[in-house]
Amino acid sequence: MTTATGQGSAPPPGDGPVLAVEDLHVRYGGSHVLQGVSFEVPATGVTALLGRNGVGKTTTLKAIIGLAPRTGRISLRGKDIQGDATPRIIRAGIGYVPEDREVFGGLTVDENLRLVDPDQGVNAPIVGRLFPDLVSRGKQRAGTLSGGQQQMVSLARVLLRETSVLLIDEPTKGLAPKLVTEVADVLAEIAQRTPILLVEQNLPLVRRIADTVVVLDAGQVVHRGGAAELVADQELTRELLGVSMRRDGAA
Repeated sequence: MTTATGQGSAPPPGDGPVLAVEDLHVRYGGSHVLQGVSFEVPATGVTALLGRNGVGKTTTLKAIIGLAPRTGRISLRGKDIQGDATPRIIRAGIGYVPEDREVFGGLTVDENLRLVDPDQGVNAPIVGRLFPDLVSRGKQRAGTLSGGQQQMVSLARVLLRETSVLLIDEPTKGLAPKLVTEVADVLAEIAQRTPILLVEQNLPLVRRIADTVVVLDAGQVVHRGGAAELVADQELTRELLGVSMRRDGAA
């Protein structure tokens, strides 16, 4: 296992993690997808969960919120949640933005948001502050939005609830560089108030907004450390991720 000592701008010693994962295992049939994954998400900033395709990143997020069969220990603000059903975990304060966004295409933008906040929808102050384009598109059906706009709906929807930590799965996948930059701006703003566990392939974005990184390979953690230290080390980045900093456009 490769371990780095830098921790970016993580909280000072004594500040407990908002989320802790210990000895997490996930099995599907005969496949042992996660094999004893352990890491912590600090109470501030962005923790990037990295790795090549198929190593278990999305499975890790799904296991945390109870959408994958798992064993091990998961705690939120020191309270065990691994035995809880998904609705209870969400109510406890974990927000989840899936890779495929999962907006309701037949509903308007406003109706998508009112599923969470029936009283305000696009009129909620946080929507106007972080997603002004959605306010003007409130009556537009979500299925007619661009991929980047749908991503904003998905982010806005989860932010209408009080959350202790956000799990966000590949928010810039398939987006043009300009939209990647817009999403990065929003994530950086969100992270000032709510810690984020971010699955992301775009290394320029990771370099820009992440504080710490956790790297998975073959269902195990192979590296923990500061984001800046990892992306500055071309050889280590290629060894762990098989890519270099030329990857994936603007952030």
